[in-house]
Amino acid sequence: MLVAAQAQQASTLSIEGEVASPLKLTVAELLSMDRMTHTVKDRDNQEHTFSGIPLIKLLEKAGAATGPALRGKNMSLFILAQAADGYEVVYALPEVDPGFSDRLVLVAIEKDGQALLKGEGAFRLIATGDKKQARWVRELQTIKVLFAKP
Repeated sequence: MLVAAQAQQASTLSIEGEVASPLKLTVAELLSMDRMTHTVKDRDNQEHTFSGIPLIKLLEKAGAATGPALRGKNMSLFILAQAADGYEVVYALPEVDPGFSDRLVLVAIEKDGQALLKGEGAFRLIATGDKKQARWVRELQTIKVLFAKP
């Protein structure tokens, strides 16, 4: 268990693409930020409480077009979330911006008060409001902000 916890602590989450300041964040850095919790039913149909940082806060920290800058051509920005095993999902940037949506997309680092379990990775996306958990990315490694048209 100690080896798994150490591996999780060494993991990084990259935020890159159409951002002013690309980031590489560790679990320790996320633990030092203001976190929030959210209780949802996971794919096991059991309620679990996840703790982490709202994705929008990390995108703001990286300098992505959010808030008042999310207009015009920036409305075609999307988020490509990539897992360690190659799994990828997409969110439109306005979907995660509180100026456009009440949806919460959380970059979780804890589940039920403990570090995420083996198989979930150090980082996991949790999207409230999704009826299925298909976009809840386990073993999250990279978040890219991209334009729909090059």
